Amino acid sequence: MRRASQGPIDLGEVYARLVRRRGHAGWWPAQSAFEVCLGAILVQNTAWTNVEKALEVLRSRRLLSYDALREMPASEIAPLIRSSGCFNVKARRLRAFLDFLGREYGGRVQAMEAEEPRVLRGKLLAVPGIGPETADSIALYAAGQHLFVIDAYTRRVFARLGTVAGDEPYDVLQRIFMDALPSETRLYNDFHAQIVLLAKDVCTRRPACAICPLEDVCPRVGVAHTSKWSRMRAESGPTA
Repeated sequence: MRRASQGPIDLGEVYARLVRRRGHAGWWPAQSAFEVCLGAILVQNTAWTNVEKALEVLRSRRLLSYDALREMPASEIAPLIRSSGCFNVKARRLRAFLDFLGREYGGRVQAMEAEEPRVLRGKLLAVPGIGPETADSIALYAAGQHLFVIDAYTRRVFARLGTVAGDEPYDVLQRIFMDALPSETRLYNDFHAQIVLLAKDVCTRRPACAICPLEDVCPRVGVAHTSKWSRMRAESGPTA
């Protein structure tokens, strides 16, 4: 059995172990590519459960399409997405994205698929309120581009594994993953989803290391010890 003392685990092995644990994730949780784009913006600095509430309001009013939202001012969008937090700011960001989508792609998210990944990323980053993580989430999950998404969960999991320090610039971390993995959209999509799921139900701020599929190879960098709380979680199993 491979032990943590042998050095950082290969990223491909990490992915294989995560898939064996729970199967392929089937992300992003959305009914359309356009909904993915909205969700990627709304999830900034909030929990996904809050985003789901906002999306459901939009869905109930038949507003989850470019045509339905393209003429709506930010002031009218804001109260509909209140549950996502910072709703006035996010409404302006959604408005900026809608203007961008109409101007560059005729309102069709599918048209982004024809762009070169880095070209699309650059255009998205020029939209007010869209940073690297949001841009890459849209590019990967909505437009099917092979760009690996880095988020706080990725930093936490792989800092504990000793693969990265965790505080590197976004683009540096992204390059580490993209250099080590085959350039495949499906792989990037599922691997990022697996990381998020692991970080949410096992590798939390107070991790349940005993039930982690990486337990035997993880040096637990930054984790002082396995707390009583973690042992109790291990006995009860992972949360949803």
